[in-house]
Amino acid sequence: MKIGIIGATGWLGSALGRGLLDKGTAPGDLVLLNRSGPRADYHGRRVTWAADAAALAAQADVIVVSVRPGDWPALALHSPGRLVISFMAGVDCSGLAACGGRIVRAMPNAAAEIAASYSPWFAAPGVTDHDRQTVTRILSAIGTSDELTQEGQLDLMTALPGSGAAYPALMAEAMLAVARAHGLPEPVALRAVEAAVCGGARMLEGQVGRAGELLAAYHDYRGTTDAGLNAAEAAGFRDAIRLALEAATDKARAMARPPLA
Repeated sequence: MKIGIIGATGWLGSALGRGLLDKGTAPGDLVLLNRSGPRADYHGRRVTWAADAAALAAQADVIVVSVRPGDWPALALHSPGRLVISFMAGVDCSGLAACGGRIVRAMPNAAAEIAASYSPWFAAPGVTDHDRQTVTRILSAIGTSDELTQEGQLDLMTALPGSGAAYPALMAEAMLAVARAHGLPEPVALRAVEAAVCGGARMLEGQVGRAGELLAAYHDYRGTTDAGLNAAEAAGFRDAIRLALEAATDKARAMARPPLA
């Protein structure tokens, strides 16, 4: 099976290409396209580069589209009979259908770089059970995945797991500002925030459903963290997260709507 990746050197496309190669896909079974042109070396392998979308579609059995939504119309992809997996937010199945392929929309995140992306996906009518197995295998190269039952759920998935490290990075920036304001040496400040944001989060890995229990344990201790949590709640921390996710979801929905004439 030959896999084509359009946008092969972008953030997600590059991560997928490397992941597939590392998982055993033969370099000759990758057909790649990007805006800047072929590269002699692609993650240490020599792969096939296509001159344009038409050339890629002629060679690939499965096509992954990993470009900005605004670049989709200019691709003019024509891929009848192909499985087409889109990583684009804001281009729905009806907008993708013009290419003639069997359409799947997936929402990976930046953790694809470390093969830790959670990539929910939705299959349009016409996608076969074999296609579904193929999608799962391809996405396993960058992490884990689940099939969704409604395309509209992808808007929330774009906002939630699709945000990747964005919200932890925002928290880290805020914590670093406090540490620096208190005069901590920079190396100490960096290690302290990493312990809170990265080290602390590992306690939730595999058991996020128990987050409430963990918070209750901190509150029950009635110590410094309890005081901090209470202040965060009073300042509207939960509302801020809710509003952020709602705003991002609304943006994803708006991207899918055609502009007013």
